[in-house]
This record gives sequence, structure tokens and C-alpha cells, in this order.
Amino acid sequence: MKVTVKFLGPISQEDKIIEIENGNELKEILKKELDKEWLDSVALAVNDKIVNNLENIKDGDVITLLPPVCGG
Repeated sequence: MKVTVKFLGPISQEDKIIEIENGNELKEILKKELDKEWLDSVALAVNDKIVNNLENIKDGDVITLLPPVCGG
């Protein structure tokens, strides 16, 4: 399956289309691309809905990584 991954905020990168078998594979790919510290602290959204994990992603889904927000 192919999914699109969007990176927002300070981890901003170009959107990526990634071919994977399942959510665990995507998580492993992201661990290699991102500082583990970021991956542990981001919120995940699938098709604009916040999720707790990537277990139920499907072909064509858009996964967005939302870093924590700091205010002042």
C-alpha cells in the first residue's frame, strides 16, 4: 500500500509517498528518518483525525506528524 506522510512544524520536510506493508513498517521507516525524540513526542493524524497508533492505516491514507506546540 502507498501512504502519504506530512511533516509539520519544526520537523517540516517535503511530503513523502511511502510504500509499506503495514503501520509497523511505516513506524520503523520514520524512526530511521527522524530523531527518535521527535517520533516519541509527535501526535499522529490519519486523514485529519488524531489516532493513537498506525495499526489501521489503508492504501491512500494521509498520515500527518504533529509536533507538540509551544506557546508563549
